[in-house]
Amino acid sequence: MTGTQTAGRRYGGRDAAQRQQERRTRLIQAGLDLFGTAGYASVSVKQVCSHAGLTERYFYESFRDREDLLAGVYNELITTIQAETAQAAAAAAPDVDAQLRAGLDVFIRTLAGDARMARLVLIEVVGASPRLEVRRREVLHEFAAMVAAVVGPLPAPEALSSRLTMTAMSLVGGVNELLVDWTLGHQNATVEELIDLCHTLYIAAYRTISDQS
Repeated sequence: MTGTQTAGRRYGGRDAAQRQQERRTRLIQAGLDLFGTAGYASVSVKQVCSHAGLTERYFYESFRDREDLLAGVYNELITTIQAETAQAAAAAAPDVDAQLRAGLDVFIRTLAGDARMARLVLIEVVGASPRLEVRRREVLHEFAAMVAAVVGPLPAPEALSSRLTMTAMSLVGGVNELLVDWTLGHQNATVEELIDLCHTLYIAAYRTISDQS
């Protein structure tokens, strides 16, 4: 085929799908860098493309619009955080106390260790769009389910199981809001103090539920 480039033609050992994935990764990184510093509302598609070193044509190859990119960055971050948190908790099994602390340690340190990630996950997605608000609520429920899975299953009646679900949600929501406050500079606690406080709350709740089972 002279002078004709097929969609699957390889460049530098990478096919079209691999090159598109690489461009998407660059856009995700640019979104994290810019949304996590300047803020979602202040960043345009053009700025993202410039930061990624790509033309807008390649932006729309992977994302419908700016909101779609924010959702993409958020989902990738959440997937990583959830996997690392679950892995840490599982490694500390079967001691529930150790599992809760290990999970909290990874979760809090991951966000506290990257200001861009903390701002995007905890602040920028809030109210960004109806779609993202639905996804954000789903994520809170997913983390609550992780907590409940560590604590349970308890040999308890249905009413207590419901109490466990509500307790897990209240704990996850509380940690989320505490980290929002900390990220915004309203709390001067160290990361270790945050972990200790959250662990104390989790263990107190766990022991109360266990005593009732």
